[in-house]
Amino acid sequence: FLIFLAPPHSETPTVRFTALLKPLPSKIHPTMADEKKKRNKKKKRGGSSKKKISTEQTEAFKSVTDWVFVGSSPPLSSSSSLDDFAVTIDTGSLRCGEKLVFELHSHSNRSDGFLSPSKLVERAYNNGVKVLSLTDHDTMAGIPEAVEAGRRFGIKIIPGIEISTLFCSRESGSEEPVHILAYYGTSGPAMYGELEGLLVKIRDGRFVRGREMVSKLNKLKIPLKWEHVTRIAGKDAAPGRLHVARALLEAGYVENLRQAFTKYLYDGGPAYCTGSEPMSEEAVKLICKTGGVAVLAHPWALKDHVSVIRRLKDAGLHGVEVYRSDGKQEVFSELADTYSLLKLGGSDYHGKGGRNESELGSVNLPVTALQEFLKVGRPIWCEAIKATMRTFLDQPCDSNLSNILRFDRTRILKGSSVWSCGKELMDRCLAIWLTSDESQSDEFEDLRLKLSFVSITSKGSLVTVGS
Repeated sequence: FLIFLAPPHSETPTVRFTALLKPLPSKIHPTMADEKKKRNKKKKRGGSSKKKISTEQTEAFKSVTDWVFVGSSPPLSSSSSLDDFAVTIDTGSLRCGEKLVFELHSHSNRSDGFLSPSKLVERAYNNGVKVLSLTDHDTMAGIPEAVEAGRRFGIKIIPGIEISTLFCSRESGSEEPVHILAYYGTSGPAMYGELEGLLVKIRDGRFVRGREMVSKLNKLKIPLKWEHVTRIAGKDAAPGRLHVARALLEAGYVENLRQAFTKYLYDGGPAYCTGSEPMSEEAVKLICKTGGVAVLAHPWALKDHVSVIRRLKDAGLHGVEVYRSDGKQEVFSELADTYSLLKLGGSDYHGKGGRNESELGSVNLPVTALQEFLKVGRPIWCEAIKATMRTFLDQPCDSNLSNILRFDRTRILKGSSVWSCGKELMDRCLAIWLTSDESQSDEFEDLRLKLSFVSITSKGSLVTVGS
């Protein structure tokens, strides 16, 4: 401190001395408050401190990664950390600090998305997604391409679908569209032909519906051409509302896609039409029958979500979308608790761009929610594999062999030339589809034994399965 003598008749020495004992500016002499501010700034720059892993989260992490890495899950290191919504893994299988992200709702150009299945998978990879479900509307045509791309990019693919249905109110008799997501194991649906039969009817109805929408627009003095819609949809997709909206935008009749829906194509709108959609309960029951996990999509878009959830639960519904890019929707989380349903969610990514679209992998699903999903799904998917193998055992023909190879042909056939019996095929499938514990059940052993007496033949000739 510097002390000056006060001149005569000035302020008293005591006052003067006290004034000069004030601390120097904080830049020279920082206070405790300043130090605290600095520490807070460092925290903000460096991110929040890591949370300790709870026992529940550790168990969930191990359970999920066991499935993601099919029996070769990386060990959980003491330095790993996770929050309530994702796991941070520090292993050789993932880049250091990368999150284990599930994306459970996405679309490709095989329905109304903008990207091909392989480009969708590539985008998912660039966004850090490790498990992707392709859930195109009313078709699984894009799954084989997605699985192959997933193999290249190291992304696990859950074969999925979003089925268009109608829900009829018992009180008013009115109908509203309801979409049901179906998630299958890597082997795909059991009784694929029965599921595909329903989907074909829906897709055929989409063509009729699309023409009717264009006709209604024409009556509204909007001369949109049907050929314009089908050109946008492409040869691999059945036309949907989004294709009509894109045609309206390209032709200059609307300023953006949102306006196409809010002005013409919304449910009950002046150009809206229904197609050949099945009743919601029927679709849920078929998903369950074919070895899928049935989940109600975007319930916040429904007029009477409580009635829909209650009745579909009775039909076998397993879960409901609760999580979105903007967080958990508490109303639907509480309903999921009330009806003992899984709490899931996804971005519903289409690739159309714009600020209103959620990005792939942007929905934060808690690792415990993923664990519950797999607890429900894995036994169902195991049963579907058994059913598919039994069908092949009962009738070893080309079509039933195709059902086994449908979504994972490349991996199954890799490194093989000709199999002499069904057991060799089954062993190969189980090795890449299931963990060792799952594949060691008595039922699988019984199937192995019986399939060892079944030659892989079709019309009297060996089926060549070379890579």
